[in-house]
Amino acid sequence: MKKTIYLLILGVFAFTIQSCETDFLDTVPTDQVAASEAVKNTTNGYAVLNGIHRSLYQRWNDTQGNAGIGGHYIHLDCMGEDQVVHREQWFNRVYKWTAGRSDTDFYSEFPWRTYYIIIANANVLINGIDNAVGSNEDKAKIKGQALTYRAWAHYQLVQVYAERYKQGGGNSQLGVPYKKSALEEKLPRNTVEEVYTEINNDLNEAISLLNGTNYGGERKSNLGQGVAQGIKARVLLTQGRWPEAANMASLARAGYTLMNFDTYKNGFTINAASNSEFMWASIIAEDQNDSFGSFGGYMSRNFSSSAIRGNPRSINSLLYDEISDTDVRKTLWDPTGQHNDLPSGYSLLSNHARYPYTSQKFLAVSASDSRVDVPHMRAAEMYLIEAEALARDNQDGAAAQALYDLVITRDPSYTLSTNTGQALIDEIMIHRRVELWGEGFRFLDLKRLNLPLDRTGANHSAALAGNVLQVPAGDIRWVWLIPIEEINANPNIDQNPI
Repeated sequence: MKKTIYLLILGVFAFTIQSCETDFLDTVPTDQVAASEAVKNTTNGYAVLNGIHRSLYQRWNDTQGNAGIGGHYIHLDCMGEDQVVHREQWFNRVYKWTAGRSDTDFYSEFPWRTYYIIIANANVLINGIDNAVGSNEDKAKIKGQALTYRAWAHYQLVQVYAERYKQGGGNSQLGVPYKKSALEEKLPRNTVEEVYTEINNDLNEAISLLNGTNYGGERKSNLGQGVAQGIKARVLLTQGRWPEAANMASLARAGYTLMNFDTYKNGFTINAASNSEFMWASIIAEDQNDSFGSFGGYMSRNFSSSAIRGNPRSINSLLYDEISDTDVRKTLWDPTGQHNDLPSGYSLLSNHARYPYTSQKFLAVSASDSRVDVPHMRAAEMYLIEAEALARDNQDGAAAQALYDLVITRDPSYTLSTNTGQALIDEIMIHRRVELWGEGFRFLDLKRLNLPLDRTGANHSAALAGNVLQVPAGDIRWVWLIPIEEINANPNIDQNPI
């Protein structure tokens, strides 16, 4: 009997959806319960929700590079032009743009499987928590977060496995199945427009349910109203709904304070709980860390893994040259690769390879502890969304002010931009590339804006990139193939053009 790769694996709750209803939600081993038990009361509901939070940094198969959503961020950034690979051992197929064009490659299967696992788990809560025993306040918080997860996961999927959303177009191109029930297994693909409609509907309900709820400290793995608004701002930006995107980004960042110069200079570590700029992050407990397969196991500068020792991540040299010498962000990469100015308490081992322009943005606890809080959303992104949306809506003055409000915290010498039109948009996008480097945005930005990939003239190696230094906008390679396991199991789903 074939089964799809919609699986549910939740901390203490585990459910497996089979292709026959009689097999639905088998409950083994003894610490696993049926979906009805998971939403019996809000205590159980919170346990399921915590399982979803945990799944964002959980390895779903034996492949080391697939440890949660942070792994997907790395894959996406490897496909852009701003992150440079120095050796072949890690992520070389995504760097070469071959992985997404193979329906049998684990790089292609990993995000499909992972996001639909999150969706399936969220649907258990969405469809059952209203009848749980517990307060209405708790039920609203649980359902609001589950709706946010469902919307976000579908948004991540449709950006990768479908053609881009076209502003003003019909968007009748095939998207992904919008899964709203755990029983709806063999669904056809919704159109891109339908997917975005459902995403917005889910987010609107989530924002209402989470009204006034935001999480701080160690609970930043939770999704409050600001996070739901932040995801909504991303979606509206992708759709080209500029005034709405700008307004939603402004609402989302309310109550969050940007890092100061000194905090930023110390890099991104395990400080999300105390960092007022982080809106949403995976804060990984020491006993839950996937040491060599974690985000920090690949993106930190100082952990002692073969991936980091031999293949540290670098910034595009042309982008680095765009950063002002008085901008604190320039200190997060070392053009010499020696890293003699690491923050206090951090150091490299003698066998850490030295390459030019390597990053020290992400710093693990130590050479033997790879933990780095995985950034999912920061207030800085909301300023950038607001600035970009306003600029594209021809509100140059307001756009320049939003950009200034962000950049002055990074560069004390920055002055209010006098650029207008495309020049202002270009300036905003440079700051977006610098600010969000390594956080999983660049490939998606190029795709949503219908821009080509251009790695030429920088420190990329044509040999390591498989000679993929340029990819035209609209090329077939921008759309990943749906995994063959899904095609074989679901007769209602169509493959993307090969």
